[in-house]
Amino acid sequence: MKDSGKVGGRSGAKKGSSGRSYRGKAGLTRQPKKMRGRKVSSQRWLTRQLNDPFVAEAKTRGFRSRAALKLEQIDDRYKLFQPGMAIVDLGCAPGGWMQVASMRTKLGQGLARLVGIDLLETEVILDAEIFVGDIMDSAMMECVRDAVGGTADGVLSDMAAATTGHRPTDHLRTMALLEVALDFAFEILKRDGFFLAKCFRGGAERDVLNIMKHNFKSVRHVKPAASRKDSIESYVLATGFHGKGLGNGVVNMANS
Repeated sequence: MKDSGKVGGRSGAKKGSSGRSYRGKAGLTRQPKKMRGRKVSSQRWLTRQLNDPFVAEAKTRGFRSRAALKLEQIDDRYKLFQPGMAIVDLGCAPGGWMQVASMRTKLGQGLARLVGIDLLETEVILDAEIFVGDIMDSAMMECVRDAVGGTADGVLSDMAAATTGHRPTDHLRTMALLEVALDFAFEILKRDGFFLAKCFRGGAERDVLNIMKHNFKSVRHVKPAASRKDSIESYVLATGFHGKGLGNGVVNMANS
């Protein structure tokens, strides 16, 4: 599989999805207050957050997380959302992706439906249904089916396991979540639906990707500009669900 490269690339000044540029003074880095007593890793994370233009943009625009900008950038390029779609967001807390999906499907203005699931409580999204529970619970699947009207046009998953700092371990844990999300998508996607999920690249995802290739017309890796350059994080986007199973169908591997 070939990486499609950055979505919403960077050159010169950093740009948010709104098109605004962020330029800081050369060599000047803002430092968080109250750093004393914190672990070095925590100090680095806080400093990075404070100086990240996408964090600033997300806050300014009222998004619950910078992840919302990642979904915006992916959708700007691949045009996944359409008004009236039924969308399911797995691991939806704190709700940034649901905010974007709500706006782009025009939730509340027609037939659009939006469902979120998480083990944690998620703040209300107007006209969306949010369930607290485990996506592997069979009863949860029935709740989601009822909420979307049977099948969904798209399944989203920004789920990732808590990182340990050991990349091979983090990769395997996130791949396990990808498998769970994919199983859920197979159960609820309608024909030609799409699946977008976090995917730490590292080799172990090969089997999961092979399954996806046999069940979708197109499978590609995408890495939006709002995803940090030094992160192993990327996303896998599968479109044109046909659910033919292993060994059937022709896979169209996209390069862009």
